[in-house]
Amino acid sequence: MEENKNMEYSANSIQVLEGLEAVRKRPAMYIGDIGIKGLHHLVYEVIDNSIDEALAGHCSNIEVVINEDNSVTVTDNGRGIPVGMHEKEGKSALEVVMTVLHAGGKFDKDSYKVSGGLHGVGVSCVNALSTRLTATVHRDGKVYQQTYNIGNPVTPVEEIGISDITGTVVQFWPDGSIFQDIVYHYDILAGRMRELAFLNKGIELTLTDLREKHEDGTFKGERFFSTRGLSEFVDYIDAAREKLIAETIHIEEINGEVPVEIALQYNTSYSENIFSYVNNINTIEGGTHLTGFRRGLTRTLKKYADDSGMLSKLKFDISGDDFREGLTAIVSVKVQEPQFEGQTKTKLGNSDVSLFVDQAVSKMLTHYLEENPKDAKIIVEKVILAATARHAARKARELVQRKTSMTGGGLPGKLSDCASRVPAESELFLVEGDSAGGTAKQGRNRHYQAILPLKGKILNVEKAMQHKIFDSEEIKNIYTALGVFIGTEDDSKALNVEKLRYHKIVIMTDADVDGSHIMTLIMTLFFRYMKPLIELGYVYIAAPPLYLVKKGKEQRYCWNENDRLRAIQEMGKGNDSGLHIQRYKGLGEMNAEQLWDTTMNPDNRILKQITIENAAESDHVFSMLMGEDVPPRRAFIEENATYANIDI
Repeated sequence: MEENKNMEYSANSIQVLEGLEAVRKRPAMYIGDIGIKGLHHLVYEVIDNSIDEALAGHCSNIEVVINEDNSVTVTDNGRGIPVGMHEKEGKSALEVVMTVLHAGGKFDKDSYKVSGGLHGVGVSCVNALSTRLTATVHRDGKVYQQTYNIGNPVTPVEEIGISDITGTVVQFWPDGSIFQDIVYHYDILAGRMRELAFLNKGIELTLTDLREKHEDGTFKGERFFSTRGLSEFVDYIDAAREKLIAETIHIEEINGEVPVEIALQYNTSYSENIFSYVNNINTIEGGTHLTGFRRGLTRTLKKYADDSGMLSKLKFDISGDDFREGLTAIVSVKVQEPQFEGQTKTKLGNSDVSLFVDQAVSKMLTHYLEENPKDAKIIVEKVILAATARHAARKARELVQRKTSMTGGGLPGKLSDCASRVPAESELFLVEGDSAGGTAKQGRNRHYQAILPLKGKILNVEKAMQHKIFDSEEIKNIYTALGVFIGTEDDSKALNVEKLRYHKIVIMTDADVDGSHIMTLIMTLFFRYMKPLIELGYVYIAAPPLYLVKKGKEQRYCWNENDRLRAIQEMGKGNDSGLHIQRYKGLGEMNAEQLWDTTMNPDNRILKQITIENAAESDHVFSMLMGEDVPPRRAFIEENATYANIDI
């Protein structure tokens, strides 16, 4: 029997996937996943081609349109993809670009010195994952077109007209048999296009959504254009924060082997917000360019502070963290042959880049500090304040860490822990209030579900110094229950997740204004101090039902307004005055069995996983929602109220 098993695994068992077939077989290998992130990545791949044309100086305008049928059209005014015969492949160059992996001008450094696109799969990958794609090229006074089905040409490259412009138009329809959802989100695309406009000053990008028409007949849309680039980017992120210095510091070194551009600003907050990019790619895991920036910043500022005598009375050392508290910065480099490493392939590994960035920061920042002594003094005073606060926070942090499970300390008294000690199967529900917490404890599955009730609204960490955060009883309980703590050898503010006790952390609050506020406060804590848990996919929001529609013995739970209207229509036939509709505003309005059935049972519940599609955009939103500036927060709530299940 064993011999037969071995014989089954033979040379014939080895499958060779030709061309784009490999992309359809394992799409996540090429675009990250087949969820919302991967769906939007298709658009980014097409835009990247147009950005490459812009970086080479041949394109100034890129237009993205979400069509009524949920296809997407990307148009640029570049040179147009070549359509002539490709000698080696024996077919049109357009068809080669659209159907062959790792084909395109970005691999020829004479065509593009620097190109975007993370894995080099390009538009052919988009083609493979689309039920239909049409490429239209304006070039040499003519219009050419070719249509494809799941990556295969349906028509030859045809000349279909004359033209007095140049450029490329790509329209594609994502494959619903591949993706979990094929509905594009305007806000996600807008966030990426805004980011690209800041990273590539002088290039105009427009987004139009033909699915949403205004009363005046126009469609929803935005224009993204930046004249100051990264300085404007920092100003956008810090719009809701109080600046320490009037003008954002801009550092640019474009004559070297690695072009470096940096913008930075100090504000009165207590968090460090540094976003790094390589060839327009957000390197969320950092890398050598970020290391070079931090080293150059710390050394240059410390030298200035020492030389000025401002540190002479300080009784303890200043650390690198102190120089970055309240700092918002964008670091962008252009690298010809980027080497990526790390779990998500978004950590730059080129060792020489660190030196280039370090030197650029040292040179430009030294000059700035000498030319602006008033601003330099303000920055150093901020650093001294951060060091003093860090010193005060150490005892509070150590108190939290002593209580963690790692050191063998006890768990919070309010925590009803689960029996399982396997993090991958264990869930922690952070529940608003003791009452709902009690109901959740009764209704849960004790084997793998733990409950931690939270009393009222936790501290707003956006506006609190670190030692105040660790003085908060509720926040200490969250850290202790999770088994994580702040501080590693390399970074005193980093989160150590080695002893994390649960791989599902579920925020469960009431479906009203207070509940939404509490949820946002908890989310702010995770985003500012436990971001790795979000990046690892461990943080969720529970979705309790909003309505219970009853008619006699029949009842139906409804999670949104559409569910409620559908239930009324289907259950109310023949006897509309027999329906009873109950609106749930608090978790405590449900008994333990109802809460389990609707919100905690994995077979029925809806959990919304928290992801960070765009870190810079997320930072802007959190600082705006939780900061001091009221008008932008009110405008945001009014604009997005229809998407949230809350009563205002």
